[in-house]
Amino acid sequence: MNMTNKNVGSLLGQLESLNESQLRRLLVEHLTKQKLGLTWEASAIERDAALNADLVLPRHCAEWSQNPEGGTRNLIIEGDNFDALRLLKATHAGKIRVIYIDPPYNTGNKDWVYNDHYVGANDRWRHSQWLEFLYRRLTLARDLLTPDGVIMVSINDENRARLELLLDEVMPGRRLGSLVWRTKDTGNDLSQRFSHVHEHILVYANAGFKFNGRATDRSKFRNPDEDSRGDWSPQPLTTNKTLFERKNTYYPIQDPETGYWYPCDPDSVWRFASEKEIRSRFPDNERAVQAALAGLRSGTIEQLIENKQIYFPPCKPSDVMEFASRDELLAAVNAGKGPVLPKKKTPLLRQDLPDLDFWVGKPIAPGRPSRKEHWTAKPQEERLAPLSSWIAGLNEDVALFSDDGDEEPVVLRSARGGVATEEVKDVFGTKAFQHPKPLSLIKNLLQQATRPGDIVLDFFAGSGTTGHAVLALNAEDKGQRSFILCSSTEATKKEPAKNLCRDVCAERIRRVIQGYGGKPGLGGEFAYLQLDKVEVPDLPFEADAAHAFQLLALRRFGEARPLPAGPVKRLGQSGDCAVLLCERVDAETIASLVDWRARNGAARLAIYSPRPSTLAEQLAVAGVEANCYSLLDAVMRGQVGGGANE
Repeated sequence: MNMTNKNVGSLLGQLESLNESQLRRLLVEHLTKQKLGLTWEASAIERDAALNADLVLPRHCAEWSQNPEGGTRNLIIEGDNFDALRLLKATHAGKIRVIYIDPPYNTGNKDWVYNDHYVGANDRWRHSQWLEFLYRRLTLARDLLTPDGVIMVSINDENRARLELLLDEVMPGRRLGSLVWRTKDTGNDLSQRFSHVHEHILVYANAGFKFNGRATDRSKFRNPDEDSRGDWSPQPLTTNKTLFERKNTYYPIQDPETGYWYPCDPDSVWRFASEKEIRSRFPDNERAVQAALAGLRSGTIEQLIENKQIYFPPCKPSDVMEFASRDELLAAVNAGKGPVLPKKKTPLLRQDLPDLDFWVGKPIAPGRPSRKEHWTAKPQEERLAPLSSWIAGLNEDVALFSDDGDEEPVVLRSARGGVATEEVKDVFGTKAFQHPKPLSLIKNLLQQATRPGDIVLDFFAGSGTTGHAVLALNAEDKGQRSFILCSSTEATKKEPAKNLCRDVCAERIRRVIQGYGGKPGLGGEFAYLQLDKVEVPDLPFEADAAHAFQLLALRRFGEARPLPAGPVKRLGQSGDCAVLLCERVDAETIASLVDWRARNGAARLAIYSPRPSTLAEQLAVAGVEANCYSLLDAVMRGQVGGGANE
C-alpha cells in the first residue's frame, strides 16, 4: 500500500504543476492513446532492478563443468534468469534461433518464486507479478532471436489467454499459432463434469522462421498409366465447400475416352471452374466469358482434361450404372444403390438436387477422378508437409485430416505428462523434480524447429529436459546443436542450501552425457557458469580477469572457456588474427607478446588490456604491431550490447 500511495502522490504532484492547457492536452493524449490489449499493475508492484543498473559477469566453474579443459557452446547458467538474459543480451544478441521455455503456470499453488518468496493464490498482486515477471524476461529474450528465430512457450489452459496477450505485446505481429498437447487421458477434477487434459505451446516467430515439416514420400508417386511425364501422385479434385456455398463448381465430369460420367459431391464440390458452366452464365457475351476465364487462378477442368492432368480410374463395365428413367434413378437413390463416394459411401445423387434428370440415360462410373501431381512439377525442397497443431499421444490413432496425402500434416507425438516424472526418476533414482516435461515432447518440438547447427535456449530449464533433448537429437542425426540452460538455485530462507541448477539440471545433463542405469552416454560437454553482479563504480575493483575473459570469449566466439594460465591469455582465433587478453601490462607481458606471432603462427594480434595505449606504444618500440583495446570498455560496453572497437 505504501508503494501504491507513493505512486499516486507522485502523479498528483505532477498534475498540480500543469496549467489548464497542459491538463487538456494530457487528457486528450490519455484518451486517444488507449489501445486494445493486456494491462496489469506494473507500476504498483516491486520491479526487478533496471537494465544496466549494474553489470552481470560470468564466472566459469570448472569443478561443475563437464570436460572443462576445452571451449564449449553448451552452457548451464546458475542464477536469476533475468540476470542470465541480461548477460546473454551482451553475448548472444541475434544468435539464438530456438527458445523453448516452460515458465511457472501461476496456479497459486506456490509454483514459483518472486523476489525470494513463493507467490500464493491469495497474493493480491499475483497475476500482475506473474505478468511483469514474464514481460521483463520475454522482452530480453526477444532480442536474442535470429531473424528466423522462434520462441515456444508451454502454458496451461487457465493462463493461456493472459500469456498470449502478453506475447502479443512483446512480439507484435509475430504470432504463428499454438500447439495443443494432450497431457493425460482423464482429468481429476470432475466437479463440473469438465475434464482438463491438455496444455498449450504458444509459438511466436520472426518472419524468416519455418518449421521443418516432412519431405514428401517418394513412393506415393507412381505411373500406373505410363504417363510420358513420369511418376505422379493423385490429388483430390474437391474442396470443403458445398453446393450452396459454391454453385459455380457443381457440375458433372465426363471421361472423353470412355464416355463415363462422374457426379459432383454436393457436400464437397470441385475445386476447378468449368468453362462450359461459365459460358452458360454469360450466353452470347464472349467478352464476359473471357474476363471470367482470365480471372481464374488456375486452369479450367476442360483444360486439365485436355492436358491429361485428370486421372479417371479404370472400372469394369459391369460396375457402370445407367438408369433408363427418373423413377428408376430415384428408386436406386432411395434404396441406397445409386452412385456413392467410394470410401464414405455417401450418396452423390439425392432427390433434392438440381438437374437430376441429367443423369437419366448417362453411364455413371464408380470411383472418383483425381488431379495428377507430377513429381517434376516443383522442386523437391518445396514438397514439405506442414506441422499439425495437434500433439498426439505415442499410441494415439490420428485420423487423416484430408484426402490430400502429399500435404498430410506432420503430427508430433509425446508421452503423457506423468511419464516425465519417471524419466527424471530413471536418471536420479528419486523424484528429484516436480512437473517436468516429457523428453519426447521437447525432442520432437526441437526436431521440427531446429537445424543441425542451431543454438537452443531454455531460461526456465528446470530439470534440464531441453538440454537432454538437444543431446539426443545430435546423437541421432550427427547435428551440432548447442544448448544454453538457465536455472536458479531456488534457494529460500527455509532452504538456503538448495541448488536446483547444480544438483538437478547440471547433474542430469552430466549423467546423460556419461551414461546412467546401464544406458550408454550420449556424449557432449557443457560449461557451468555462475553470475556475479557488480555496480558500475565498483567494476575496476571487483571484476577480475576471469570475468572479462569469459565475457569476451562468449561475445566474440560464442564459447565458454577455462581461464588459461600466464600473463597472456588466448581468447581465440578470428581468421589470421589471435585475440588475446592481458590482465596487466609489464615486462613479462611485453616479452610474451613480442614473440607470440612467431610461436603461434598468428599474422595479426588483437589485445585487450587495462592500459591499451601504453601497451601499443611498448609493442611498437619492440617492432610489434597490434590492435589494442580497453579491457574496461569492452566489459562495460558488452553489457549494453555494444561493441568494444571490435
